Amino acid sequence: MKPLPLNPRNKLINHISVLFDTNVNEEFPEIRCEFSKRTGRIKNFSIESNLFATLRKDGGLALTIFGAKMMVKYTQFIENCIIAEDDVIPFISEGRSLFCKHVKWCGKNVNSGSDVVVIDSRYEVLAVGKAVCGNNIMKKFDYGVAVKIREGIKSRTNQ
Repeated sequence: MKPLPLNPRNKLINHISVLFDTNVNEEFPEIRCEFSKRTGRIKNFSIESNLFATLRKDGGLALTIFGAKMMVKYTQFIENCIIAEDDVIPFISEGRSLFCKHVKWCGKNVNSGSDVVVIDSRYEVLAVGKAVCGNNIMKKFDYGVAVKIREGIKSRTNQ
């Protein structure tokens, strides 16, 4: 017996819920998808004409700043975030890497290679990127890169 095909909206909501361990069922606004011409798969999706995320080849989601700001509103999503120390906020928001010694707090869902959101102590989004190491290692070490920032709120891609 074949499973019933999901419409793109339900598929993306299920994908977000599983990846980020966050329940975003009915509250999520209308989604507009862009499909690949060659494969027919979803490449990325937008909300209110703002790019929310791009689907990666490994099944993950590469969130944008807009997508991160929407997701931080959900309390369960904070476990996918990293709080940076106040003295490095200007550098992180410009798109520079976050080092382990500047991590103030790290959520339990942060693993090596996972997509993370860097926030300040007031839960405002500073940047999005990919974790280089897991949450237990970030807390132990005082050296090395913790997050490779893909996009900061003041980076060139946002201007």
